[in-house]
Amino acid sequence: MSTTVVALLPNRGVVSVTGAEATDFLDNLVTNDLTGMAIGEPRFAGLLTPQGKILFEFFALKTEDGWLLETTADRAGDLVKRLTMYKLRAKIALADVSAEYGIAAAWGPAAPVVDDGWLYADPRHGDLGWRLIMPRAKLGSLTGKVVPEALYHERRVSLGVAEGGFDYALGDTFPHEANYDRLHGVSFTKGCFVGQEVVARMQNKTVVRKRVTLLTGTEPLTSGTDILIGAAVIGKLGTAAGPHGLALLRLDRAVEAADKGEPLVAGTVPVMADTGALDRYRASAAARASAP
Repeated sequence: MSTTVVALLPNRGVVSVTGAEATDFLDNLVTNDLTGMAIGEPRFAGLLTPQGKILFEFFALKTEDGWLLETTADRAGDLVKRLTMYKLRAKIALADVSAEYGIAAAWGPAAPVVDDGWLYADPRHGDLGWRLIMPRAKLGSLTGKVVPEALYHERRVSLGVAEGGFDYALGDTFPHEANYDRLHGVSFTKGCFVGQEVVARMQNKTVVRKRVTLLTGTEPLTSGTDILIGAAVIGKLGTAAGPHGLALLRLDRAVEAADKGEPLVAGTVPVMADTGALDRYRASAAARASAP
């Protein structure tokens, strides 16, 4: 791509966490390691239930005053409420500042110029480009060609990058199922966080049989379509972008079907699952079967 493009993301919001204990407070709760980070450095992370399922996902950006958490706008207020449950006597302040900040994604040969706000590389995948948190009044000053939001989702789908609420249900999905272990969204060395024991067990003791997986169809796909082997439902399509889509898929069943030459369909459209995802499942299953 010869031109840097910018897609505004109006469905995104921002929560601020400020104060002397902001870093310790968040680091004890979220899936990723937030210690020792420089101002302007991001992390992709989630806040889980005690049972290990993702309640909120966000980008945590270090600022001079604490942190900005970029999340879905319709859940920003709920994120503040959830964090408040853990606040106790911590010296922090929590606020939904979505009305103040706008969010954009950008990709291309060069980073856009930002004269006020924050620009950082998307930590989930190197080919996703950059994300921006800016005062809403300054969004119009961005350099680069403005493109529809749908092109951002098309790009992340092509890279197999899931987002909560689009490709998996928040409150009902484990981090491994949403590929947090592949998208740099979880630390396995930082110590305790909410739901950490479940996440560690899935990493070290089990084969993850269900993951968000890239599918490619013979014709355009439709979001919400069941993924079928014969009459058996093994997943549901989340975001669709032309013939590509992301589905929370039973990989064990998809591998079994592939090995038997049985077709996989999204509704009535024949689809193929990402071969890399199937191969990783085979390798994981084989390693677990041979473990003492």
